[in-house]
Amino acid sequence: MAYEYDLVILGGGTAGYVAAIKASQLGLKTAIVEKENLGGTCLHKGCIPTKSMLKSAEVAYSMRNADLYGIGSVTPEIDMSKIQGRKQEVVDRMHGGVKHLMKKYKVDIFNGHGRILGPSIFSPMAGTVAVEHPEDEEAESEILINQHVLIATGSHPRPLPFLPFDHEVVLSSDDMMTLDHIPSRMAIIGGGVIGLEFASMLTDLGAEVTVIEAGNHIIPHEDKDIAAQLKKSLEARGITFKIGSALDESRIDKQEQSITLKMDDGEASFDKVLVAIGRAPNTDDLGLANTKIKLDKGYIETNVHYQTGDAHIYAVGDVIGNLQLAHVATKEAIAAVEHMADENPLPLDYNGVPRCIYTSPEVAAIGMTEEGLKQQNIDYSAHKVPFAAVGKAVISHGDKGFGKILVDPGTKDILGLSLIGPGATELINEAALAKFLDASALELGSAIHAHPSIGEVLMELGLDAEDKGIHV
Repeated sequence: MAYEYDLVILGGGTAGYVAAIKASQLGLKTAIVEKENLGGTCLHKGCIPTKSMLKSAEVAYSMRNADLYGIGSVTPEIDMSKIQGRKQEVVDRMHGGVKHLMKKYKVDIFNGHGRILGPSIFSPMAGTVAVEHPEDEEAESEILINQHVLIATGSHPRPLPFLPFDHEVVLSSDDMMTLDHIPSRMAIIGGGVIGLEFASMLTDLGAEVTVIEAGNHIIPHEDKDIAAQLKKSLEARGITFKIGSALDESRIDKQEQSITLKMDDGEASFDKVLVAIGRAPNTDDLGLANTKIKLDKGYIETNVHYQTGDAHIYAVGDVIGNLQLAHVATKEAIAAVEHMADENPLPLDYNGVPRCIYTSPEVAAIGMTEEGLKQQNIDYSAHKVPFAAVGKAVISHGDKGFGKILVDPGTKDILGLSLIGPGATELINEAALAKFLDASALELGSAIHAHPSIGEVLMELGLDAEDKGIHV
């Protein structure tokens, strides 16, 4: 059966369903093709469930260390079935909200695999979408004729070529969402955001965790001072780091129920290993060969408006290889839909995107790092304020954290800002607003901040950039 739409979206994840809402608001008849669940990785296997589990881990840590607050410490009973149950309640509630929004905005949902067709009897241009149902070989494909296509199919965990996922001993981040017990000894390959968040969570839930990073630093794209402090803080919580330790097939001995890894300073055995070396784009089997779309290392090439080689076909989110963050994907999706509807969308400033790491302690950043500024020969001044100067942070035992602001010496513009400490992932939104409004460091520092609040660190950073700091 054939249907006609103004816009067909491949992928019902964060970018896909937000694009559908925006399209409906702009009067476009819209359909989503999704083979799994609306909400995608972020809702079902990423952002939301991991933060639910991290909250459970935070509670466990607080119970073990309640004496820090004058209360008797207790050893918590870790019940993964209950942690998973609470996580699923959160996910189900949010999933219900997304489905409600699709009904509210009259977005049609096609459950199946979407493939782009080339020029055919349905259209002289590539872009008609066939919806296939692999689980039902006798079902006929539904044909979605359209004016525009938006590819928002997301990404999947990237495996190591010499250590494929077996979902029992060798796990992906997806597998962590169904973990039924806390392993006694856990190895995590990859010292990036995903690996460190799971390391933080597992440690607080009682696992003995070793993080193995082939590079010279953890979180290599963030400020080196922040990375050093995060490593120090996580080590204090019990995590072992093996930095500059590259693995290959000869260094791995996988058994049925365990795995032994041979590292530079000796070998160690683990119950399970999580491979967290990044994510790969979902661009296979989409019918891209039927179009003028070009790929670069598997990612779809687009222009500034997110148009592909076929101007009526757009792509956003993880499949185009920019920052792989849900809030980036949604902004790209909105801009793409506005462009196809002949609106005049604001271009997305990737330097104004907050980057968050939900470890304990939290890390958040926006804009450029010192290393990036040096590479581009951009002049800057750097200013640091310890969280120990802020009473509310000390109350929260976050006095080891700090904030760093990078400022243009001439214009006083904020070039970058990084935080490590309690509340960092919330505080960064104030910095994002400051960047969006092109506020100077002094304007950030001159805004009245409530006392006591951890946000006072931003005020002190802004003032210190002008040598007017009060508590530093």
